Amino acid sequence: MNKPRLIVNNSKNELKEEIFFFNKNELKTILNLYAKMVSDGSWKDYGFNISKKNVSFNIFKRASENAIFNIYKNFKTKNDNLRYYVSDAQGNILSMSKNLETLIDKVKWNKYKIVN
Repeated sequence: MNKPRLIVNNSKNELKEEIFFFNKNELKTILNLYAKMVSDGSWKDYGFNISKKNVSFNIFKRASENAIFNIYKNFKTKNDNLRYYVSDAQGNILSMSKNLETLIDKVKWNKYKIVN
């Protein structure tokens, strides 16, 4: 019969818990932008898409339509400039940056009008 052994600080068995979402400061920045645009009357609803490669904050003009803008955060990127980027409804990348705050400041949100 085998005797039980106590293993302390076994680095092989440590589970690395990766977080696949926006952190608190990133979410605060995005929701501040969202609140500003909702009060302006430009945006009406939002949603999230979460995967192991990226997470996106989707912005809707109406809840029944497709997203007009997506703010992405890439987790596994080869190019550091593609860490954060904004795309439109067709998937065209409008802007990209290493930092979320500079990305949101760089995009002229009122310049992009939705045409039906």
